[in-house]
Amino acid sequence: MDSTPNIGVQLYNYVTGHAGELLELTLQHIAMVLCGLGLALVVGIPLGMISAKHKKWSSFILSAANVIQVFPSLALLAILMIVFGLGFYTVVIGLFLYSLLPIIRNTYVGLTQVDRSVTDAGIGMGMSGAQLLWRVQMPLSIPFLLAGLRVAAVIAIGVATMAPLIGGDGLGREIYAGINLRNPVRIYAGAVPAAMLAIIADIALGRLQKKRNTVSGT
Repeated sequence: MDSTPNIGVQLYNYVTGHAGELLELTLQHIAMVLCGLGLALVVGIPLGMISAKHKKWSSFILSAANVIQVFPSLALLAILMIVFGLGFYTVVIGLFLYSLLPIIRNTYVGLTQVDRSVTDAGIGMGMSGAQLLWRVQMPLSIPFLLAGLRVAAVIAIGVATMAPLIGGDGLGREIYAGINLRNPVRIYAGAVPAAMLAIIADIALGRLQKKRNTVSGT
């Protein structure tokens, strides 16, 4: 009779024995994702605003973001590695680029979906263009923006698992170590926490989006 413990027991023993290392990799993974998403918000929201306000720019901006999104992640990371070298910052740039489209597109959609009567009411009250944008249009478009952030977060968490290929850290290190050693326990030790991060981010942002939808009445 085979006395080798099943994969679940092996995984439990490995995780409990390497909890500190796995926690460090998880925190590194989260840091990369947060930096990439933060940059995407800083750049993507203004680009979404420009797209909504200037229709002639919207097709160009959205098309450029679409091209980046459909570019194979491994190929994009390889190009970034050649240009920027290996390490944390190259991974963050890759996550930033992959997070742009959902944020730009949803900011654009949110602003263009604001009811015209609401906009006209703001204009009738004497609001300037900037006041109308920040006090009326942006608050009403937040549920759309959160939906874009939700998609971007899940994408970024998944792409971040490839960070070790270009000198980055995070849970991908455990996954690729498991692949190289043909050790399924180590693969699961990296893949399961990464999947859990994606699920937690999706649920948390989904609830926040639902709350904002209720507040705004959309």
